[in-house]
Amino acid sequence: MTGGDAILEKGAARLQELSDRAAATGGPAAKLAEPLAADAVLLRRMKPSLIAARLKGEAPTDLESGSGAVVAPMAPKAKRGTRRGPSPLLVIGAALVTGVVLAKVLDWRGHAHPRG
Repeated sequence: MTGGDAILEKGAARLQELSDRAAATGGPAAKLAEPLAADAVLLRRMKPSLIAARLKGEAPTDLESGSGAVVAPMAPKAKRGTRRGPSPLLVIGAALVTGVVLAKVLDWRGHAHPRG
């Protein structure tokens, strides 16, 4: 293995690690897992020794686009109906009722002690 091969292998390993981590976290980052894994496979195919072997006719040149691709597993998606905490409509309603009650109390106390 040449120095260039080692550098590309290190980069491919790093991309695969990022892909695995993105797939494990889920959410928007999980969408990046598959492209990162594909990039890792591409880097492994671009090693200088493999390119030289292909030029000499010693390695296959007709690789399929999906062959040898190691795709990171997708993280399980969260259920849509599961949320934590009170309903947002309940919070807005409680804030509205609290504001109206506070306004009425302040208005009532203002009539108890008129200025003038």
